[in-house]
Amino acid sequence: MEAIQHIHHISAIVGNPEENIKFYRDILNLKLIKKTVNYDDPSTYHLYFANNSVDNGTIITFFNWPNMHKGRIGNGQVERIAFRIPKGSLEAWAKHFETHQIETKVTQLFEAQTLEFEDTHGLPLALVEDDEAHDNQQAIIGFHGVTLLSLNPQKTVNTLTADMGMIKTNEDEDYLHVETQSAWRHHIIVKKQIANTNVRWGVGVVHHIAWSVPTDQAQLDWQSYMRNHGYHVTEVKDRSYFNAIYMKEHGGIIFEFATEGPGFTIDERFEQLGRQLVLPPQYEDRREELLLVLPQIRI
Repeated sequence: MEAIQHIHHISAIVGNPEENIKFYRDILNLKLIKKTVNYDDPSTYHLYFANNSVDNGTIITFFNWPNMHKGRIGNGQVERIAFRIPKGSLEAWAKHFETHQIETKVTQLFEAQTLEFEDTHGLPLALVEDDEAHDNQQAIIGFHGVTLLSLNPQKTVNTLTADMGMIKTNEDEDYLHVETQSAWRHHIIVKKQIANTNVRWGVGVVHHIAWSVPTDQAQLDWQSYMRNHGYHVTEVKDRSYFNAIYMKEHGGIIFEFATEGPGFTIDERFEQLGRQLVLPPQYEDRREELLLVLPQIRI
């Protein structure tokens, strides 16, 4: 069975949807590609963003809980999401954030210059330069990687390497470093120190990370493999734009395995992506009811 090649998407919980759009579309320059609802709670939005080409490996999604409490970062979650930017653009991005009064800090978290910051709702983010320059130096290329907070860091690394086929690249005093083997080379950092508290779902917290699998059959193979190796894996769930299975790895982090298709243009043309509210078929007959509950998006 082929190793997991890259991240498919990452989903986080944030607040007001208009504030969410202003930050990721207007400040981070990502493309809003889908306005829909949470399939498990259609009274809340589920917004999708990606790079301008809408490539797999670039998709970040948000559950908008504008009236919910602040989340607590802790064991059993992705802590920080890092995006990849063109080589030579870090200083320009730092100045860009300064004009928007966004506080930043330069570290070596991803074993390279890393610009750390938070979004409007307190979600931890970072930027790391690519090895190559690009025509648009203010573009987000896609994900660079994530940091993980685990109840059992060694077991989490074992899941990523022995079960999912990634490569351990380094270990230092604080972190275990793992990478995918594809061209994306997504950088996964597992923090060695176990936090004093576990995650509490709420605004400013990542909910899950999804790994890309190419086909429905590959997904079923992963479902069988993981079940046979001691993980509790869900049934296949139809998410319209991909099929999904979920599990908690042995450090308590929610992993999803998402198919690459059918993709985001099954219900909207590419040039129209993200402009209208698109409901899954099971909720279309409730459109008027849901529009009364969902906050207005006027931007």
